[in-house]
Amino acid sequence: MARTVHVDLVDDLDGSQADETLAFAVDGKNFEIDLSTKHAKKLRSSLERYVKSARKVGRGGRVLSGTRARTAGSTQADRAQNQAIRDWAKRQGIQLSDRGRIPGTIVAQYEARAGR
Repeated sequence: MARTVHVDLVDDLDGSQADETLAFAVDGKNFEIDLSTKHAKKLRSSLERYVKSARKVGRGGRVLSGTRARTAGSTQADRAQNQAIRDWAKRQGIQLSDRGRIPGTIVAQYEARAGR
């Protein structure tokens, strides 16, 4: 049986439909936020002055093109996220091994449940 999982992006500011997920880093912490086009433009324009004056950093753990570089901090966050997904899957009766890669379909179900 085929299964289709539909994920809706919801603007994290006002709950309306989001058009994109923006990734950014501040004080060594990586963040993602789902925003409508209007809110994304506001965020970008708010940061524009600082971005123009900032130095670009290589792959040393900064957010790059919407993906995270691997660092000890992001690895710990990934482990915590994976454990949360595994715990949720067990409560849902979904068979999932205690180790190894979590199938994308299960991650999508978890994120859809969380409204991400």
